[in-house]
Amino acid sequence: MIGLGTVGTGVVRLLQDAPSAMRRRRHAEFDIRRVAVRDPGKTRDVDLAQGVVVDDVRQVIDDPEVQVVVELTGAPPAYEWIRDALLAGKSVVTANKAVIALHGAELFDIALAGGVDLMFEASVAGGIPIIRSLRNGLVANRVESLHGILNGTTNYILTRMTRGEGDYAEILADAQAEGFAEPDPTADVSGADAASKLAILSRIAFHTTGTADDIFC
Repeated sequence: MIGLGTVGTGVVRLLQDAPSAMRRRRHAEFDIRRVAVRDPGKTRDVDLAQGVVVDDVRQVIDDPEVQVVVELTGAPPAYEWIRDALLAGKSVVTANKAVIALHGAELFDIALAGGVDLMFEASVAGGIPIIRSLRNGLVANRVESLHGILNGTTNYILTRMTRGEGDYAEILADAQAEGFAEPDPTADVSGADAASKLAILSRIAFHTTGTADDIFC
C-alpha cells in the first residue's frame, strides 16, 4: 500500500476486520506486507506489525512478495508509482481520478501487456458503483448520454447560493467546516475534479480518447 492517510487508514481497518469474509467470498488470502508513508514514526490509528510501515515507495514496488499495490495518496508522483508497479508485474488498485483521466490509456496498455489488473472503481462515484456497471452490466448497451452530479462540493455551494443562503466565500467556508470540502478545495471549485471524472466515464461509455485537459468545466 502507498499512503496511510484518512482513506488508507480506513482501507487497512477494512482489510484487518474482514479477512474471514474475504476468504469466504473470494477464496483469497491476503497480507499487508508494506505500507509506504512520508513519516514512519508518526503515531497512527491502526496496528501494523513492525517493519511493515516504510518511508520508501520502492520497498513496496520492488518487493517480490507484493502482488497487489494499493495507491491511496493523490500525490503528484502517483502516476510514476502506478506505472512502475504495473511494469513490475503487480496489479494496482487506485482511487486517483486525475492519474486515470490523464494517463489511463497508457496505464491500461501496460496492464494488458503485463497480464495484470488496473482497478479504479473508487475514482468515480464508488458508492454507486458506476464504473463496474458500465464495464460489465451495461457492456452490451449503447450509452447515449450521462447525467449526474459529478462533484458534491460544488453542488452544495451552488444549491445554497441559489437559495440565497450566502455568498460563495461564506458557503465554501461552511462546506469546509462541515467536511464537505477539502481544506484546499481547488480541484473541486476549479472544475478539475469533475473534468477528471467525466473523462473517465466518457472513455468507458463512449470509447473516447480525450483526457481531462480536453474538457471544460
